[in-house]
Amino acid sequence: MELGMVKAAGIAASGHEQTSAAARELLEAGGNAFDAALGALCATCVCEPMLASLGGGGFLLAQAVGEDPLIYDFFTQTPGQKKPADEIDFHPIIADFGTATQEFHIGMGSMAVPGVVAGIFTVHRERCRLAIADIIAPAVRLAREGVLFNEFQNYISHILLPILQSSPAALDLVTVPEAPDQIAPQGSLLRNPDLADTLEALAREGGELFYQGELARRLASDCADRGGMLTLKDLSAYRVEIRKAVRFSSHGAEFMLNSPPSPSGTLVAFALAMLEQVELKDRAWGSRRHCLSIANAMCTASQLRKQSGMGRHPDPVAMETVLLPENLRQWRESAMPAALCTRGTTHLSVADAEGNLASLSVSNGEGCAYVLPGTGIMMNNMLGEEDLSPDGFHQWPVNRRMASMMCPAIARAPDGGSVALGSGGSNRIRSAIMQVLVNLFELGMPLERAVTAPRMHLEGDHLSMEDGFPDESVSALTEIWPDHRIWPEPNLFFGGVHAVERSADGRFRGAGDPRRGGSVALARHSDG
Repeated sequence: MELGMVKAAGIAASGHEQTSAAARELLEAGGNAFDAALGALCATCVCEPMLASLGGGGFLLAQAVGEDPLIYDFFTQTPGQKKPADEIDFHPIIADFGTATQEFHIGMGSMAVPGVVAGIFTVHRERCRLAIADIIAPAVRLAREGVLFNEFQNYISHILLPILQSSPAALDLVTVPEAPDQIAPQGSLLRNPDLADTLEALAREGGELFYQGELARRLASDCADRGGMLTLKDLSAYRVEIRKAVRFSSHGAEFMLNSPPSPSGTLVAFALAMLEQVELKDRAWGSRRHCLSIANAMCTASQLRKQSGMGRHPDPVAMETVLLPENLRQWRESAMPAALCTRGTTHLSVADAEGNLASLSVSNGEGCAYVLPGTGIMMNNMLGEEDLSPDGFHQWPVNRRMASMMCPAIARAPDGGSVALGSGGSNRIRSAIMQVLVNLFELGMPLERAVTAPRMHLEGDHLSMEDGFPDESVSALTEIWPDHRIWPEPNLFFGGVHAVERSADGRFRGAGDPRRGGSVALARHSDG
């Protein structure tokens, strides 16, 4: 969904119509972009139950007017202790995407320390102007009255059916009383009164309820009894980390991206740097040179990730050297000529009339199938994510903030305009964001076209492409990467980039990615 450039109090783009509407409601009530982002975060836990949860983790890239951009890292943390593999609840399931399948691991032993609740209260304390009860009110109303179970949420629930079938409480999140043993049909109203009660309790008692109080004690007790690893000490010790964003200038714009230890922002900036001297602006989208350059940048970024160890034990100090001019020059010279010759995550973006921008990505993995009793919250399965365990499962260091491919981003154009964007999609996140940024700042596409244009993704030696690229370019790409798959239509596999744009004179545009049910909501000024 796209909304053209207009004057307004603000704008939001997300993966569900009612999530964006929650953000709009808070903007119209006098909230800023950060109030609206937190309200939308709570709402998306209701509206997108298989992608977002208070039991997961995420990142907010906050660009406040007149301040440096900051990353609020409330992603998951590894437990402080390990149990032997044969003593934990940890088992595989197969998710069927139709054109491809993927194995995930679930169970109590796949759960990492969650950060979303801590993130909500930290950002509220530092960035918001509305009361927390007002911020969560739209989500509470949706959870009690019901949220529309749309086509995309129905689709993703069927993909992840093996997880839902592993636990009656998990299946309850996507069923209706008339048919409690099957996924609700599209168009149904899904209710989660337990989650409404939990949100209201958190507003009254604060985040301590989740990390030190009754909910923490129940979670730790169930982990001890049922093969999990989280303890009260793990929960009470969790803290949000606040860092400077990665800043990188290229293609005539300044980019602000997620920062180490998560490698995503560095890898996106690196890929953009690899394309800086290719002069794509003189080439049409989909041309042979455009496609080969994009694929090569992905390939080179993957090589960097492997060679530098970013995917295993990210070193923030080492990552800072990646974008130094001499390092970039060496990579360009060694990589570009040769090539030219030859997952559950969601995102929301908000901008307000004052000039604040919020880019927020959140993930529950796919969920571990355990629902914290009485809360309506399915917990994460981050320790069961292969993308986050490149050395193999159970090899993670204890008490360590996990790295993520989530990459909330903000770009500032030379004319003073700004774009906030991000994506879901596991390893495809960085390729989706990079392609949209190139479309915007190198090829000059309008926001909606930049988001909806067909995408590709290179994973190792396997090339995936959406239908819509010219035959000549497809032939050139598949000659280099013969192991390939052409997807017949746009698919959530290639991410879901939800973006908002604020022009220098205060006009707004938004684009929600149709691959993941994207929706845009425009907030009116209080005077109508």
